[in-house]
Amino acid sequence: MIRLAQESDLEQAALIYDEILDLEEQTISYTNWQKGKYPTINDARKAYSQGTFYVGDDDGFIWGSMILNDVQLSEYSNIPWSIEAERVLVIHTLCISPRFTGKGKAKEMVLFAEKLAADNGYDAIRLDTYEGNLPANTMYPKLGYKFAGCTEFFFQGYIYEILNCYEKKIQ
Repeated sequence: MIRLAQESDLEQAALIYDEILDLEEQTISYTNWQKGKYPTINDARKAYSQGTFYVGDDDGFIWGSMILNDVQLSEYSNIPWSIEAERVLVIHTLCISPRFTGKGKAKEMVLFAEKLAADNGYDAIRLDTYEGNLPANTMYPKLGYKFAGCTEFFFQGYIYEILNCYEKKIQ
C-alpha cells in the first residue's frame, strides 16, 4: 500500500536512502545522490511537514518513498514541454529499498502518483531523473512518459548533473 507518510515513517525512509547509497558505493551509482547531503532525513522531514511525503508500506515495513508536489525546478524552464498544463504534479526523490528492487514497486509508486493526480485535477505529471539512472530512464517510457528534454543542474551547489525530464498527460 502507498500512503501519506506518518512521522514515525521518517527514520525508515531515511534508512532506504542510506541502503541505496551504500549499495551504489559498492556497485554502480544510478542516482548521483550524495550520502549525508541528499537525500537525508531532513529532506523527508521537510516533505512530511508539507504533507507531500508518501511511503510504500507492506504490513508496517516501509519499502519506498517519494515526494509529490507542484514544485517545478527553475531548470524546467529550459525544457520544451509538449503538454500544455495549468496544474502539474511533480514526482521527486522516488526511491525503493534495494531489498525490493525488481518487484514492480517503483511502477506501483508511479501509478499511485498518476491516480492521485487524476483524482485531484492535475493535467500532467512531470519528473526528472539523473541521466545515468538507467533503471528510471528505462521504466518511465514503458509507463507512457515522454522524454521532454534534458537540462544541466547544480543541486544545492554540490551535485552537478544532467537531468532527463519526462512528462505524461493525465486523463
